[in-house]
Amino acid sequence: MNLLVGDKVIVIAGNDKGKQGTIQKVYPKLNKVVVENVNVRKKHKKPTQQNPEGSIVEVYAPIDASNVMLLDPKTKKPTRIGHKEVKGKKVRYAKKSGTVL
Repeated sequence: MNLLVGDKVIVIAGNDKGKQGTIQKVYPKLNKVVVENVNVRKKHKKPTQQNPEGSIVEVYAPIDASNVMLLDPKTKKPTRIGHKEVKGKKVRYAKKSGTVL
């Protein structure tokens, strides 16, 4: 998986298609990512002693990594990610503009 926490991405498929956000969490084994303001679900919390009324909380559910694309920092458009060596280090770069990420 080429996506990291903090990357700006755009959703390219699903109910939230076209929405943008930053990656909050990455699950490489499941090939899923959690993006802020995308795939928001409501979770019902049972009443407890600390919260006797209970509540409904909005949670960000994971979305498949294949449904998001990285935003190119230069052009602000979706781009694929490539890898190359710069000064002996392997770095990611945006294939549209060649910008090192």
